[in-house]
Amino acid sequence: MNSDGEQLLRGRVYGADPDHPGPLAGRSYVELVGGPLDGLLLDITGWTQDEIGTSVSLLTDLGQFGLDGWALYDPRPGDRSRFDWSGDSP
Repeated sequence: MNSDGEQLLRGRVYGADPDHPGPLAGRSYVELVGGPLDGLLLDITGWTQDEIGTSVSLLTDLGQFGLDGWALYDPRPGDRSRFDWSGDSP
């Protein structure tokens, strides 16, 4: 993805309505770092501490496997506000 595309995604919420892509007040988010979803926010509102501490697989067509591919993100040790990209999966 080029830098213009990366800037377009930055600060948007993964899976949000395209007409209202930004974060909402009263919700909790983590930042996705690296990989195809770099700069997006993931809404973790209502997640338990155990859920926040585990890896996530997020559907995306921006990764190595295109349509129906998944981007894998792991919580960053010592920083619960960021999930780091660990790879793509078909």
